[in-house]
Amino acid sequence: MRVVVFGKSGQLGRELVRVFSGRGHQVIGFQRSEVDVTDDSRVEHAIATATPDIVVNATAYNMVDVAEKEPDTAFAGNALAVRNMAVACRQADARFVHFSTDYVFDGTLGRPYVEEDPTHPVGAYAVSKLAGELYAQAYLDEPLIIRTSGVFGPGGLHTARGNFVEVMLRLANSGQPIRVVEDFVASPTYAPELALRTADLVDKKQKGVFHVGGGAAVSWFDYAKLIFEVAGIAPELKPSNEREHRTLARRPKFSALSNSKMERCGITPMPPMREAVQDYMNRRKYEVAVV
Repeated sequence: MRVVVFGKSGQLGRELVRVFSGRGHQVIGFQRSEVDVTDDSRVEHAIATATPDIVVNATAYNMVDVAEKEPDTAFAGNALAVRNMAVACRQADARFVHFSTDYVFDGTLGRPYVEEDPTHPVGAYAVSKLAGELYAQAYLDEPLIIRTSGVFGPGGLHTARGNFVEVMLRLANSGQPIRVVEDFVASPTYAPELALRTADLVDKKQKGVFHVGGGAAVSWFDYAKLIFEVAGIAPELKPSNEREHRTLARRPKFSALSNSKMERCGITPMPPMREAVQDYMNRRKYEVAVV
């Protein structure tokens, strides 16, 4: 198949390119400097020229707090861009794969979310991501929408904002105490494994909404603790909470995702968090050497 990947240089996009190429597909990747996905004419031209069987959107505006100051920019990147791709996919008769987020939920349920749970975004970023889902469903009969959470991958070494693992490692090198919230829970997701399961869902011709999170509910404090354990370092790590660590944007307090629907389709469960972080550290050594 011919597969177009928008956002090829991101930490998920580069893994998608690798996985689909590894399965024998012809992959055409675009980064923002090549195609601005908020420009409908450029998106239409890129897809029409590539004549793909599948289009994968791995782009995202993910500056959660900044989105509160520039909601129009967040909406353009996370919603209108998806509309542009969906319209172009309909014209090209291509299947569309789009990535969404656990932030479409308000985090009040107290258990991992399943696909049927009602959405309730609580900030500008979250609203824009839910709007992207709705645009995909509005223009296409059978889009594949994959909600995920806290993506981290080796490609984070090459992106401007990095990821949570890289932030923790940088803070550890500072020699200062590190405070991480213990009352927010998610399911951080390893990009290489997410890419593999995305390809599996595509191969099985799945459609609709699927959750593909890290497979375990974990607080950000415990996640940081695990990162340091695997890295073999022991910085001074202290728990914090929402009261002490106020942010401009509201965030869901318990937004872990259940992968049960994915697993019922016969797709391999996500690996344990420790295994994912260990693999990240192993690959990171190579990435650092390349840099």
